Formats: sequence, C-alpha cells, structure tokens
Amino acid sequence: MTSSTSFSVLLSLFLFISLLHLSSAARKLTQNDQQLKFQYHKGPLLTGKISINLIWYGKFNPTQRAIISDFIASISSPTIKPQPSVAMWWKLTDKYYQLANSQNLVLTTGSHVLDENYSFGKSLTNDQIIKLASKGSQTNAINVVLTSADVVVDGFCSGRCGKHGSSVNHKFAYVWVGNSETQCPGQCAWPFHQPIYGPQSPPLVAPNNDVGLDGMVINVASLLAGALTNPFGNGYYQGPKEAPLEAASACTGVYGKGAYPGYAGNLLVDPTSGASYNANGINGRKYLLPALFDPTTSVCSTLV
Repeated sequence: MTSSTSFSVLLSLFLFISLLHLSSAARKLTQNDQQLKFQYHKGPLLTGKISINLIWYGKFNPTQRAIISDFIASISSPTIKPQPSVAMWWKLTDKYYQLANSQNLVLTTGSHVLDENYSFGKSLTNDQIIKLASKGSQTNAINVVLTSADVVVDGFCSGRCGKHGSSVNHKFAYVWVGNSETQCPGQCAWPFHQPIYGPQSPPLVAPNNDVGLDGMVINVASLLAGALTNPFGNGYYQGPKEAPLEAASACTGVYGKGAYPGYAGNLLVDPTSGASYNANGINGRKYLLPALFDPTTSVCSTLV
C-alpha cells in the first residue's frame, strides 16, 4: 500500500468516526431539546366531577382551616367580585384540556377529615402521607393532606414544600402540603418571609395575616394545578419525568407582571392591611396565587 493510499484510508476513517460523533451528538441534542420542551405526554387527565377533600393532620385552628377551605370553594365560584378572582386563575387550566381534546372537569368541595391526635405520630414517611390521603374519597377525588407546623415529613424543606401523586390503582389523586411557618418559611412561605438564599427583598404582608397558611395556599394552588394537568406522571410537563416542571412549578417565583428573582412582580395591595395579593375569593378573602404556564403561548400567565 502506497503512502498516499494509506493517507486516504486514514482520512476516510477519521471522517467516518467524526460523522458518527456528529450524528450521536445531534441525536443527543434532539433528545435534550425534546426533554426541555413543555409538552403533553399523552396520558389521561382528570375529567368529570371531581371532589376536593381536605385531610387535616395535626393542630389547625378554625381560622386556619377557613383560609384553605375558602380558597378551595373559591375555585368553583366564578361570580366573585371584584376581579381578578381565584376562579379566573383556575380557568387558565382549561387550555390544557382544549389542547389535549379532553373533556373538562368540574371541581366540587368535598369532605373534611380531622386527625388532630397525630395517628401516625409527628414524623411522617411518604407512605404514611398516601395512607392519610386514602382517608378521603377513593374515587373521582383529589385528596389534599395538610400537615401542621409541628409535623416533620420526609423531604419537607429539603427541596420541596409538598407533592402530588396518585394511588397505586389510580383511583384518586392526592396532594400533600406542610405548614412551613416554624420549619422553613424562607423556602416555602416566600414572598411572605425573607428568603433563605438569593436576592434579599423585604417580605410582603400576608393577605390572611398568617405567613404559614398563606404560604400553604400558594403551594396547594401550585400542586392542584399539577395534579390536574399531570395527575399520573404522563400528562403535561417539562424536563425529566422524575423531576418534572409542571403548570405552576415551571413559573416558580412569578406572581405578577415584571417578576424576577427576589421580586414577586407587580401585585395588588390592600389599602387597609397593606397585604399583597392577586386574586379575590369568597367571604372577602384575598390570596396570592402562582403564575401558570400557558401551553398555547409558552409564557407564564399572571392575573395582574
């Protein structure tokens, strides 16, 4: 074999290997692009008449329970005035159903279950959260487990403020949210408490005068939106299935227009209390609710 022939063979081999690498990189880039895109993964959504049942674990006073239960009731109260309202915020999720050509659901306020005697103790595992959730209705339901400020739950504060999931047989969906007031308000009750990291801005006044419960409303709202649009892990989300960004978590920290890290955005302010909010509820309630990702425009949609 002549030297020129050897060089041609080596050059061809080099080009072939290079093309293999480029092809592999292109495939990886395409896969990553797909993973980073907010999309519908063709799984079923919740449809029909769904009741939201509240399971109270630990000590909550009547005023605290009213803050959450009024929020749930406000979701299905479209005639609330003045606007913007909680129902107006919830209606943003209709776009997910329209894109999926799915029948919409009708949410109703369900039952309350009180477990004030800590039947599983004050330190809970994820399995125990599911057992608590099963105390609500077993069919056509989202069972919301709310743990009081003195209850420790696996993973609480270390990266999450709550979670949503479904029973093994997918008969019901569930949401769990903890009261972070004494454990990690800077993480799970921001912007009503100084953040534990990042830009430091003054905390906002909580609209219901309870940092822990107003923080819980934010997280309940976020996880309800996730339970609705990604109930079984194969609905709408962005990123890996194990750690998805969903309808609200894709817009973390955004509550009003002009939001940026450390700043919740331009919000409404109650002239009497000085509290910040963006949604009106029943019984004169005011709430701060997270922005929701708009699947038709690919932007975070806010009420104000």
